[in-house]
Amino acid sequence: MSREEKVALVETYLDCFATKDLSKVSFAEDVTFEGPRMPKLTGRATVLGFLAHILPMIKGIQLKQHIVEGDYVATVFNMETANGVDHVFDRIHILDGQIKSIHAFYYSEQTAEKQIVGE
Repeated sequence: MSREEKVALVETYLDCFATKDLSKVSFAEDVTFEGPRMPKLTGRATVLGFLAHILPMIKGIQLKQHIVEGDYVATVFNMETANGVDHVFDRIHILDGQIKSIHAFYYSEQTAEKQIVGE
């Protein structure tokens, strides 16, 4: 896949946060999803179930940057949620035209403010 095709695949995934439509996202059958506040999830049905559960809490995203290296796309974005803004870095592995894994790293704007003022 070209760089542009990989970025388009990731942006289709990110679009689901705005459209609340997961039907266009191309996940591998054995896709994994992991983040700092949850155990590792495995399997398309499990990951889709998790995303369907959190989509109502997400108000939108603001894309900052894509970095493409081999089969990986690192994407930086802000996610506005019902609880405030999360700053997100997703490392997404793409294999055979599908998302094979997502490893999310994020922190809330409230956490950043606490770190700045030393709370």
